[in-house]
Amino acid sequence: MALFKRRTVGKPGEWYYCLEHRKVEEGPECPAKDRFGPYGTRGEAEHALQIAAERNLQWENDPRWHDSPAGKGLDES
Repeated sequence: MALFKRRTVGKPGEWYYCLEHRKVEEGPECPAKDRFGPYGTRGEAEHALQIAAERNLQWENDPRWHDSPAGKGLDES
């Protein structure tokens, strides 16, 4: 018998997107490894994958994250 139970309880009004079940949940129901959030509204959580894709695109095009000269891959010198 476990002495301590892992708690995933969040605050009311915090919204998450569960990647495993592909659903929006108020307060975390699933483990942190399987969710995005917290978001301030249900609508933001519903668009979690779109928000993540937009952020990834911004980071990929941010010159501060590219140390190698243009046109050279990581395995090229």
